[in-house]
Amino acid sequence: MFRRRPPLPPFPPSALLVGGAARDWLRGVAPKDFDWAVPDPAAAAAQLAQETGGAVFPLDEVRGYWRVHAPGEIQHDFVPLPAEVTADLLRRDFTVNALALTADRQVLDPAQGQQDLRTKQLRMVSADNLWADPLRVWRAARFEVTLRFRLEAETERTVREVTTALASGRLSMPAAERIRDELHALLSHPNSALGIQRLEDLGLLSLTMPELREGRGMLQGGFHHLDVFDHGVEALHQLLARRPDADLPLRWATLLHDVGKPRTRATDPDTGRTSFHGHDRLGAELTSAVLTRLKLPAGDVRRAAALVGAHMVPLPATEREARRFVHRRRELLPDLLSLMLADREAARGPMSSPASRRAYAQGMDRVLAALEEQPAPPPPLLSGQEVMALLNTGPGPRVGEALRAVAEAAALGEVRSAQEARDFLSAWSRHAP
Repeated sequence: MFRRRPPLPPFPPSALLVGGAARDWLRGVAPKDFDWAVPDPAAAAAQLAQETGGAVFPLDEVRGYWRVHAPGEIQHDFVPLPAEVTADLLRRDFTVNALALTADRQVLDPAQGQQDLRTKQLRMVSADNLWADPLRVWRAARFEVTLRFRLEAETERTVREVTTALASGRLSMPAAERIRDELHALLSHPNSALGIQRLEDLGLLSLTMPELREGRGMLQGGFHHLDVFDHGVEALHQLLARRPDADLPLRWATLLHDVGKPRTRATDPDTGRTSFHGHDRLGAELTSAVLTRLKLPAGDVRRAAALVGAHMVPLPATEREARRFVHRRRELLPDLLSLMLADREAARGPMSSPASRRAYAQGMDRVLAALEEQPAPPPPLLSGQEVMALLNTGPGPRVGEALRAVAEAAALGEVRSAQEARDFLSAWSRHAP
């Protein structure tokens, strides 16, 4: 039984509402992304933008694809109305997406997608359609999680066959940008950790992030009860349980935070203890490589890598250390704390105890208190020119070191005026290497 169906916006003249928007409306879910097939996409888009005050721009002027960003984060895409609507719908990926709705709410359903909606089944329209666009195998995993549907048996067999063909090179990989968009749609869902596991189960993770799955079966001991791979997935789950608003760079960093462990694993020949020294630094490099390969924006890549590189920093034991922690990592806060807490909560091995978790929470509280006390860095007390005059030197790395030392002293409350900063710098210059 479907839920009560939500209202729909006015239909453009002679338009069909197609694909996911029609599917969601039939499920009783209010769409936020509308796909319209219309006789004149440019005119329909311009009209909607005028009516809503939205922004209109072409997606592909040659093919006549237009988009409108309307208020309320609503998106409308307009494409030409096909000459053969049924044939067009039967070229789609899954039956639940091969649906169209007319202005008078008549449903066009040539692949019996409504029946699959009722049984919550994800069934391909045809095997040829999945082979024609291999990106659809990633979409299958995403829809399983986001729609909470199950893959029909024959569809799953075809997904695995396409995945095998991709792995062997018999089938060309989709563009990295398209895979990225599917992964982001999956990672944006509250149950994205389950989706990562499903990607692995279907063989898609090895095509997407082979570095991540290197941790499968690699036991850690100590604080950890899961292998490296499952720990990363569980950390993502723990993050989203506490930070459902976490942005994509933080989600990526949490999933990949231990990606450097498999390549840094070492065993002490005398004690037999396993260590992963330097996995944070290597993990930052691997995170950058993975996300760059997936064509994420450069700023997102840098932030995710920086979070991974900092996740092993010890929490402060005193208020002074907490102020230094905030000063040195301010640009990563509070996300770094969210990552560190998710990492800790995903580790329930023999060394983990209520006492160790309390001590960790106290360290977190010290950082949060210091951040609340000083939400922004203090204004600079000295200029570069003043530093050069005081040190009797010209431009160079030493000036930058001096400015950073003064800034940290100000953040710690050790200097509060320009004269105190000058006195501090005089003493610093005598002891700095």
